[in-house]
Amino acid sequence: MKFILYTSPNDHREIYITGNFNHWNPRDEAFRLQFTEGYYSIEIDSRHLPENIEYKYTRGGWENVELDREGKFTTNRKARKSSETTEDTVEQWRLNWGPFKKEFFPVAEVISENFYIPQLDRHRKIWALLPHDYYTTRKNYPVLYLQDAQNLFNEGSEYGNWEIDRKLSVLAEYGRGDLIVIAIDHGKESRIREYIFDNDHVAHGSEGKKYIRFITDTLKPYVDAHFRTKKEREHTGIGGSSLGGLISIYSGFLYPEVYSKLLIFSPSLWVEPNNNFPMLSFRKPFKTRVYLYGGGREGSKMVKRIQKFEKSLRKWEKKQLFDFEIRTSINPEGTHTEFYWSQEFPRAIEWLYYDNTENPAEVSPVLQSTEFLHNQNTDKV
Repeated sequence: MKFILYTSPNDHREIYITGNFNHWNPRDEAFRLQFTEGYYSIEIDSRHLPENIEYKYTRGGWENVELDREGKFTTNRKARKSSETTEDTVEQWRLNWGPFKKEFFPVAEVISENFYIPQLDRHRKIWALLPHDYYTTRKNYPVLYLQDAQNLFNEGSEYGNWEIDRKLSVLAEYGRGDLIVIAIDHGKESRIREYIFDNDHVAHGSEGKKYIRFITDTLKPYVDAHFRTKKEREHTGIGGSSLGGLISIYSGFLYPEVYSKLLIFSPSLWVEPNNNFPMLSFRKPFKTRVYLYGGGREGSKMVKRIQKFEKSLRKWEKKQLFDFEIRTSINPEGTHTEFYWSQEFPRAIEWLYYDNTENPAEVSPVLQSTEFLHNQNTDKV
């Protein structure tokens, strides 16, 4: 069956077709289109196609998927295998998840400039990123706790940022925006000590145990009391990158009754080279989703350490300590930077908090009134 695509040839990114015939892989070299005589095309052996075909075109990833002429997402294209030939047109393409629509941006609120941490006897700035329609609905939302807030969404951060506000707006546009993110500033000069669990060889006076207790015993109860959250473990996640990813692993292993989702980007596993993570034993193992990401250009051992860690997860699962569902994503070009963590963030959120794996949801977002009901303070509790 032949697929013909008309689109601007001025964009030099490769074009791929993806669908229910290749597990919605957006960058499958076997399904890359060729440019000839003013259009792109590919012929696919009909034996590999289902009778009812669903598909989309991408420029190599969901962050570069097709859009319509108004810059909106498109629903899945459909065709019958008996058609033999289809002709399509793509007006626009996403570029690194953009464009970003302001009407879907989360509401960023400062919970406190100086939130008291009793376990450490110090204060910290804490943010809440609320769904764009938080104040126009009465829904309750799942929650993700993220480390290193300074590098998550604010402009001017020293090392760049994940742009999670923009990425959450894209997810909301696809009907994937029902999520509260609690972003916790790192402790600057105290960061390493707070993110190291118990290793004085790396950080003298490591404070990770106390920091974990702060998020779980102090911050989470506060958030659940002041925002409309889904409090159960099934709806609660924690994550971060580098040392922030490492302390999130500890959090999930020591409090599996609290966290069911771990977002772990480029974790500093060199601190625990033998993966000797402490974990509590429960009568019944907790089902936990773990999204692991690493870049091939982060150093010679990053990918190997992630692979070794994944094997450890499988061993612990056999011992019935946990019931893991693991997704490992390796970007061969990825470096240890916010840019690549930013690219991975929407994929991780979609997998951790929603049932689908790759195919963008065919959901038409329902835009609520943009009038914020700030005077209805009861909406927060």
